[in-house]
Amino acid sequence: MEIWDLHAHLSGVPGDTPEARLGHLLEYADRMGVGRLCVFMGMEWSYDPTPEKLREDNDQVLRAIRAYPERAFGFVYLNPRHTQASLDELNRCVRDGPMVGVKLWVAERCHSASLDPLVERARELGALIFQHTWIKITGNLPGESTPMDLVALAKRHPTANFVCGHSGGDWEMGLRAIRAHPNVHADLGGGDPAAGLTEMAVRELGVDRVLYGSDIGGRSFASQLAKVHGAELSAASKRAILGENLRRLLSPILNAKGVKT
Repeated sequence: MEIWDLHAHLSGVPGDTPEARLGHLLEYADRMGVGRLCVFMGMEWSYDPTPEKLREDNDQVLRAIRAYPERAFGFVYLNPRHTQASLDELNRCVRDGPMVGVKLWVAERCHSASLDPLVERARELGALIFQHTWIKITGNLPGESTPMDLVALAKRHPTANFVCGHSGGDWEMGLRAIRAHPNVHADLGGGDPAAGLTEMAVRELGVDRVLYGSDIGGRSFASQLAKVHGAELSAASKRAILGENLRRLLSPILNAKGVKT
């Protein structure tokens, strides 16, 4: 099975440079049969990055993916609290650069209207939008989104493609929240490899909306691949989740950039 990992970071990985860190990730990927990685955010995270920090983080990802163009794709990290700087980064890294997606984290809850210009520009460029989501019983961070926040955003932008990061953490609630919205896809990455997650995602969303990701750097390839390999699903469904679905979502922008897959 061709495995494309939706969810990889440069943080939590050995190495003094972005190139070295991605090289380490690819060593681990080779052991586990992972062919391609989507990489986002820099070597040291910031919850609410300044425009300067955004550019620094995205430069680090650009360095990493340019060192391994046959193995890694980049997603541009944006902060909706800095609209113009984020639009500039979208144009620099996606329109004029090799990146193919958008990463949004915890600076601003994603139901906010401040995300609208960023989502619209990403849609125009054909970029896949990955939004971190979580439902925490101890309470979310002030700017941390839930799957319900993402649904509110997705309803305003029905022709953009979104990924619900971590399936909301509390995946039984998260998967039900996004079920009725076909432009929202579930990321299996992060969290423990609990039995039933992948089967429920397929049952609630259909296999075409379920994407394998590891959250590597914070999690291991092995524990996250187990969610798919250990699921009671057909081989065809596992192939779709492990790579075919992500490849289909990224194909338009990759083709536009002349990237061979």
